Amino acid sequence: ALLVTLGASLAQTGNEVLIVDACERDYGVARRLGLNRAATLANVARQEAALNQVMHAVPQGFSVATLGTPIGNTDTRRLAKTFDVLVKQAGIVMVDGELGPDDEFPLPLMASSEIVVQVGTSAASITNAYALIKRLSQQLGRRPFGILVTGATEAEAKVVYDNMSTAASRYLAVSLSSMGSVPADEYLHRAARLGRAVVDAFPLAGASVAFRRLAGKFALHTMRA
Repeated sequence: ALLVTLGASLAQTGNEVLIVDACERDYGVARRLGLNRAATLANVARQEAALNQVMHAVPQGFSVATLGTPIGNTDTRRLAKTFDVLVKQAGIVMVDGELGPDDEFPLPLMASSEIVVQVGTSAASITNAYALIKRLSQQLGRRPFGILVTGATEAEAKVVYDNMSTAASRYLAVSLSSMGSVPADEYLHRAARLGRAVVDAFPLAGASVAFRRLAGKFALHTMRA
């Protein structure tokens, strides 16, 4: 839900946005938008489909593609090359990803890209997010990670971020950066029931303001990268 609204926010400011669903176990963005049965980038890598056949424009203003599952090392290398081509052609690329059983990303390029961890305000969410950062740092070495706090006021988000940043610095020697926060907002649920992004359906809602601010940060980070 967050990626759909963030994608719409970035698209509204004139950015060309592609979201790649790389989830195999979790509920990814492609399934949410009803595109999970479409051809994948893995099909392109195996020459079973063309690249333009797996990129689907959605009403929210951005495009969605599904990564798919490679079969064997050769398939993985071909998929990595296909993904590289896609990234070079696209504007802003966001990956809805998850770590595999070996704590690795599906493709090497994802590990070297900017990684943002979403966290809520509950103790369980904070614990899970910190554990994920620990796993990532053990796999990727010392590197920064972005933190995005959702369902929180600015004050609550600051407390969550400050606590996580202090713990990560002290116990993992890892630097965290704040990507901002998105408040809990009834208009988010209303927009979802309408099948629209909150920034489009309710542009003056608190969540819409937060998402536009967040989109500006993501666009700036992409330009720097």
